[in-house]
Amino acid sequence: MTMPLDGVRVVDLTMVWAGPFGTRMLGDYGAEVIKVESPRQWDLLRSLGLIPRTTPRWYNMAAYFNHNNRDKYALALDLADERGREVLLELCKVSDVIVENFRSDVMDNLRLSYEDVREVNPNIIYVSMPGHGKTGPEKDYVAYGSNVEQLAGIVSISGYERDEPMKTGFSYGDPMAGTALVGAVATALRQRRLTGEGMFLELAQRENLTMFVGEYLVDYSMNGHERPPLGNKHPFQAPHNRYQCGGDDRWVVISCEDDAQFAALCRVMQQPELAADERFATNDARKRNEDALDAIIGAWTSSRGHYEVTHLLQHAGVPAGAVLTIPELVADPHLRSRGAWVQHTHPDAGTWEMEAPPWKLSRTPGHIRMPAPGFGQHNSYVLRDLLRLPDERIAELYAAGITADDPDETLHQ
Repeated sequence: MTMPLDGVRVVDLTMVWAGPFGTRMLGDYGAEVIKVESPRQWDLLRSLGLIPRTTPRWYNMAAYFNHNNRDKYALALDLADERGREVLLELCKVSDVIVENFRSDVMDNLRLSYEDVREVNPNIIYVSMPGHGKTGPEKDYVAYGSNVEQLAGIVSISGYERDEPMKTGFSYGDPMAGTALVGAVATALRQRRLTGEGMFLELAQRENLTMFVGEYLVDYSMNGHERPPLGNKHPFQAPHNRYQCGGDDRWVVISCEDDAQFAALCRVMQQPELAADERFATNDARKRNEDALDAIIGAWTSSRGHYEVTHLLQHAGVPAGAVLTIPELVADPHLRSRGAWVQHTHPDAGTWEMEAPPWKLSRTPGHIRMPAPGFGQHNSYVLRDLLRLPDERIAELYAAGITADDPDETLHQ
């Protein structure tokens, strides 16, 4: 099946979440992604599976790793050794894109900067994803999704009124940077097609995440207004909150954008008189009396299921949504009807379901072609078939520990 990125080869040096998530999506849509890991410094996610170290090939079983690295090939290569560096440059010669998400100085120290790679392939698209960027006073700081979220301002606006800042339950910095990577690579590939030239592309994760607090930045820039955390409320609309439903810890969110939606809500609740009540007749009035209104709505939802409330209100034109747990999300009939989940089998980790590629292209759809690779699984394909290295040189790489079919487990006990 033809896919949008057929014929594009990506050298993937990324680790953990942000980079692997983005390169996974490139693979989902047809790119040949070759994940490079050192036998001594392999992707941290391989070690986060809580799998007993006595289990054979435990490093191939971590769900976190396998989830973020499907549709990739694997090459084991120690870039700190000059011989490994030379092999990587040979791979870059026959590739279109290279992606890394290390601290800003790592690739320079390995002598694998954009300038180094460009010498062997002037048409390469080189993507760097440092947490804090390649320049500036904090460029050498270590970044993970959790602290990037703090530095991007998201935590300062999260949480409840007059309460302390609250981290979200999800480190948004990583998947947001990974998603941005796909758009950045697609843009660079189009630009190269138009100009015939490669480029260096910097995607600082901290700055990328800052874009998602845009309305707060605009408000402060234009009005000098620093908005406080509002919990689940809206700055000027009401009702806009989450409401508890019948059952253990079941919730629904309801938001009315105008008087017509509020009137529809009142009719569904069989309390049409509320729409004419002077406390709630206009949005400004509802906002002033928001706590009283939330109590009325909460009393109505408390005896109903969250799916029931969602469907009743949506059919009446009122924005509402059940707060789904993970089991409910996986079983959700709407997502099931759309093929959002795909059963997936890994030779070491077994069979489970994961989300399908997110963008549904009509002519060139993406799909999961292969499971996440075992460590060094495709050494032979890359070294022998793709780069056509002589057997003597490959044997030397193995003998020196520059490549390996199994990682050095002594460093990851």
